[in-house]
Amino acid sequence: MKNCIVAQSGGPTSVINASAMGVFKANEELHYFDNVYAGINGIEGILNENIINLSHIDSEVINRLIYTPSSGLGSCRYKLKTYEDNKEEYIKLFEIFKKHEIDTFFYIGGNDSMDTVHKLSNYAKEHNLPVKFFGVPKTIDNDLPVMDHTPGFGSAAKFISTIALENKLDASVYTAKNVFVIEAMGRDTGWLAASSCIATLNGEPVVDLIYLPEVAFDEAKFLKDVAKKLEEKNSVIVVVSEGIRTADGTFLGEMGGTGLDKFGHAQLGGVCSYIKNVITENGVCKKVRAIELSTMQRCAMHFASQTDIDEAFNCGFAALKYSAEGESGYMIGIKRVSNAPYKSETFAVHTSKVANSIKYFPKEWINEEGNNVTKEAYEYTLPLIMGEPKIQYENGLPKYAFITK
Repeated sequence: MKNCIVAQSGGPTSVINASAMGVFKANEELHYFDNVYAGINGIEGILNENIINLSHIDSEVINRLIYTPSSGLGSCRYKLKTYEDNKEEYIKLFEIFKKHEIDTFFYIGGNDSMDTVHKLSNYAKEHNLPVKFFGVPKTIDNDLPVMDHTPGFGSAAKFISTIALENKLDASVYTAKNVFVIEAMGRDTGWLAASSCIATLNGEPVVDLIYLPEVAFDEAKFLKDVAKKLEEKNSVIVVVSEGIRTADGTFLGEMGGTGLDKFGHAQLGGVCSYIKNVITENGVCKKVRAIELSTMQRCAMHFASQTDIDEAFNCGFAALKYSAEGESGYMIGIKRVSNAPYKSETFAVHTSKVANSIKYFPKEWINEEGNNVTKEAYEYTLPLIMGEPKIQYENGLPKYAFITK
């Protein structure tokens, strides 16, 4: 008996389930494993033996999961320690793998998840254990190095740009001067905030000002930027990344003292409110609205990109195909073959080149003023949002699926 197990980790995306089902569907076609198990709530769930057999799930549910947002298998933010720091955890995990006759583990996630794949693969090799480990990329932040982009980013970009476009129309009905501030996710990189550049109206950019973590935030200059735009138009749209920080490295989102997450990262958020107060308290504009998109940008399947869904599915599918002959400790990446027409393909990259590393937004794609992005960012992002999801509806609402043990 040879089985595999798939699990999801970290923050969900609109398309993470497509990757998991890509693994499952690949095995349906190739019959490489006898069973495809799922670990509910990631590595933490597997350690608690919260495991189900996907082969026992109704096929209609499996198909609907491809078009269901969030992590249908549950998730976790569990930082696996090194073997030296917690050898009991490694021993327990491999005992569970042996019990369920697990040959291969597929882990879908971002930087920290690829670190888990890397650690477990190395441990298995060092101890001659017959289990292979493969990573499948996932993060709306688009900050995994080596690959062109990550599954989840295209759909989040489509959502952010749509919100900017629709709020531009809403704000433009008034003659009074007004500013609308949108906060996008992105702790260390500005990919999501920058993606709002693709929103256009009558051929003109919708977003007037974009601020990214890659450029130190200068409050005085920011106020001048907004004031200048208000001289030109009545309605100004500003998009900021949650990770923008001052020249001394202080996150604007930290100023509220929200604490740390389980990985020791500062919990950000509320930047748009801070920006709003800066504008009003300095008398730049009286009418300022602010919206923190928060989890909406990662769970809005109704705004998802079919291109993104297809690529997420292909990454899961390719991971299983690669596992048949490939070495343990690798993950699947996406390579852009051409932009017009858009075409991509998958490839394998060792997790050591991805784990705990960050792909920053290119400095050369930021304008000289540091308050917007260039046409290269527009051309890079636009193909990734194409296509509308084939969602099933019931009683006027999306018909989604969720798996519980």
